[in-house]
Amino acid sequence: MAPQADDRQARIRQLLRISGQAGAHVRGGHVSSGHEGLDAALGGGLGRGQLHELFAADREDPAGAAGFAAMLCRRLGRACIWLREARAETRLQLFGPGLSGIGLDPQQLLLGVLPDADAVLRAGADVLRCPDVGVAVIELWRNPRNLGLTATRRFQLAAEASGVTALLLRLEAEPCASAAATRWSVRSVASRPLEGNAPGRPAIELDLLKHRGGGRGRWRLEWDRDSASFRDLDRAALPGDVVPLPADRPVADVFPMRKAG
Repeated sequence: MAPQADDRQARIRQLLRISGQAGAHVRGGHVSSGHEGLDAALGGGLGRGQLHELFAADREDPAGAAGFAAMLCRRLGRACIWLREARAETRLQLFGPGLSGIGLDPQQLLLGVLPDADAVLRAGADVLRCPDVGVAVIELWRNPRNLGLTATRRFQLAAEASGVTALLLRLEAEPCASAAATRWSVRSVASRPLEGNAPGRPAIELDLLKHRGGGRGRWRLEWDRDSASFRDLDRAALPGDVVPLPADRPVADVFPMRKAG
């Protein structure tokens, strides 16, 4: 490894130590989602040390895909680094109370805000080479010029070598050629009201669009914070009821992001 790369790895490890996240992490294998059908399609669960692409199904609903990324971070374990462009801060902000609401401690999340997409790609490559990291979220908006098969192959190879699980979060974007192990389309759906008309659990519709193991499928799920797992959205399926979150229920109440401003 080149001296400059050594320095970058040392800085990442130092940040992890300062945040109290240094230490050994689970490597290899699969992590169960808690949902039997989803795990079966994935051959046992989401593969650790792999690259997974998460797309927002609706350009106007980036919070659904971001929420799914945060849920996976919680499920996969500690030492999560989330990288994003500076312009994302002017559109959607990571929202601490929302993160806590799904069980992800904001203090266990290291947020890196970079000047542009190329800087995010470079930083993502460095983070994925650091075996002390558990999960890396690489958030990119639209379709950056330098993101393609070559870049995602580098991410996949780095994830396999280090054991870091990579979540490539694509917002306002269209799928392109990629070396990712899985590709997901995520849409927010109306949650199921709880007893006493209390706000329901976060609810999403997932489409598994690509899986190297062959599995495919679509699921309507809710997130159970207490068990940090997914389960079927337990309500009658009505025609046309897959809709964005109602306007009178702020996205920040359910997902870990909010509009800036």
